[in-house]
Amino acid sequence: MRGGRQKYEVDKDLVQAFAGHGPCTYLLLALIGTILVYPYAHGNAIGRVILAAFYSLVLVGGAFAVGQNRRMLIAELGLAVLAIALLWASILTANEVLDRLAVVIFIFFLLLTIGEVLRYILKRGPVTADKLHGALASYIMIIFLFAFIYSVVESFTPGSFNFPQADATDPHAVFRLLYFSFTTLTTVGYGDIVPVTDQARSFVIIEEFTGVFFVAILIARLAGLYPQASK
Repeated sequence: MRGGRQKYEVDKDLVQAFAGHGPCTYLLLALIGTILVYPYAHGNAIGRVILAAFYSLVLVGGAFAVGQNRRMLIAELGLAVLAIALLWASILTANEVLDRLAVVIFIFFLLLTIGEVLRYILKRGPVTADKLHGALASYIMIIFLFAFIYSVVESFTPGSFNFPQADATDPHAVFRLLYFSFTTLTTVGYGDIVPVTDQARSFVIIEEFTGVFFVAILIARLAGLYPQASK
């Protein structure tokens, strides 16, 4: 009877850990929504507007997810507003320079957000649903980070990646790089997109060992934070 009660308490804790919500939950939903919308955001204006709206949600969600103190919240909101302004300006003017600047700002934003979210989920305390969602959001943000880095490399050095039946000027090139980043970080490696230049391969190497160590360290840390069942 006592064992059944303990099992019920453990199962209840697990349900609460996954079913709860918080700032990282909304960030995770915005990231997943962006991935789902990407294939339908063709090169037309409506598709780009919808995609930009989801990017804006990711930026705002990331700002509030790491807003543990006022200074960090202001810094994140400042980068988010700048990235959103450049993103929408590039859509309205069809200016590639503004688009590249928006990508660069987004890279810095992701670096800061990933670091702060990891700092939040790895600090001592109960393992909540928001922390679990933050861990998954961090993993996806790393994928987005390298996808944008690859797009910058490809824009400055065309031909850095070999796209099957497509090229870097294709409207879905960024989504293909995002897909490539997913397969690289998860070590699936389908081989349909291949880095060609040494610069591209160096970033791919960094992403490969980042994925391995991220999962290993994160699982070990969360397991150490999770409260042990009382005997």
